[in-house]
Amino acid sequence: MTEDQQRAISRLVAKSGQILLQHGAESTLVADISRRIGIAAGVCDVQISLSASSIVITTMVDDHCMTTTRRCPDRGINMRAVTETQRICIMAEKGLLNPSQIQLKLNEISAERYNRWLVVVMIGLSCACFSHLAGGDWPVFMVTFVASSLGMIVRQEIGHRHFNPLLNFGLTAFVTTLISGQAVVYQIGEQPFLAMASSVLMLVPGFPLINAIADMVKGYINMGIARWTMASLLTLSTSLGIVAAMNLLDVWGWVNG
Repeated sequence: MTEDQQRAISRLVAKSGQILLQHGAESTLVADISRRIGIAAGVCDVQISLSASSIVITTMVDDHCMTTTRRCPDRGINMRAVTETQRICIMAEKGLLNPSQIQLKLNEISAERYNRWLVVVMIGLSCACFSHLAGGDWPVFMVTFVASSLGMIVRQEIGHRHFNPLLNFGLTAFVTTLISGQAVVYQIGEQPFLAMASSVLMLVPGFPLINAIADMVKGYINMGIARWTMASLLTLSTSLGIVAAMNLLDVWGWVNG
């Protein structure tokens, strides 16, 4: 294998790891898929070092090593990009793709998302269903649906403008609680505080927390701590937004409930 061929393989391995890390894959999956793609492409071994915002790849051919580094800014959780990368890995291992085809397939991966209005409606329904399961009546259900739907619109608009995620979560929690708090102000339904508690459930950072635990259990302590810290900061921002809205309305929702 020539040096240029090894360099090309190093780049496609780095590209695959970058896609996985940017879109929410756990660290074990990032390292495993990247290594398998590199070996399928023809190198002897691949060594990978991960951090919260970058990936370092070293490919080895006989006694010759080549290292490359890529920044991995967060692109949001997107399992489509992760599964597409896994599919490319499997095809490469079966001999269906050569290195240039792997690179082409990786370049074609796009982080397509669901229609934004479908997401708004489904988030509204999910939070409203939580309020109903907790014992809320239909007026509380409707208030929760409206509050969480409008909050999701705010979240999407702020995210579209690439603001800091902490600011996004804080403002979304503030707006959502401000709207759902009207149920307590005007005594809509039998247990209006349930609307305040349920409408902000869309902001629980469940996926980052699960990944953080998985990383630490599987030996990626630094990655796990970094993800846990980010999830904790998102939770703190959400809490600050909720408390700010409660203070503004002088309504304490489920605390009084």
